[in-house]
Amino acid sequence: MPQLIDYIDKIAREKNRDVLYLLFKRKKNDRSFFFDYQSCKRRNLVIKWLEKNQIHYYPCMGEASEEAGLDSYNGFLYVDVPYDVDNEDFKKLSAYLEHPDGTMRYDDMIFAYFPLEQAMKNKHHDEPGFWDKLFEEQGW
Repeated sequence: MPQLIDYIDKIAREKNRDVLYLLFKRKKNDRSFFFDYQSCKRRNLVIKWLEKNQIHYYPCMGEASEEAGLDSYNGFLYVDVPYDVDNEDFKKLSAYLEHPDGTMRYDDMIFAYFPLEQAMKNKHHDEPGFWDKLFEEQGW
């Protein structure tokens, strides 16, 4: 049975906190319709680093949108580390991904923060049957 991949806003609501996730960019000359995240070198290196440092992660989607319709998975990773500058795992992750001034070390990815306050704007998505009803109404 295929595993469902949650949207980052749903993860934030479930964790009841701000959350972190990683987005990976296509190569500039990549004109394919779908992003081949499985062969993304940076993504694979980051996954190895996360595993070596025993930092939990799992696939996620971006923010859910009622207007966007169905989305395909693009290799985003939720990182199960709180956004807390005093947290040791956050310090390790930040040092790996960012320069001391906060700029990214790697230009082929984004280290993203998603606030719980923004996630709560979509809390109605968690109501039983919400997506089924929307899909039916939209004829998807």
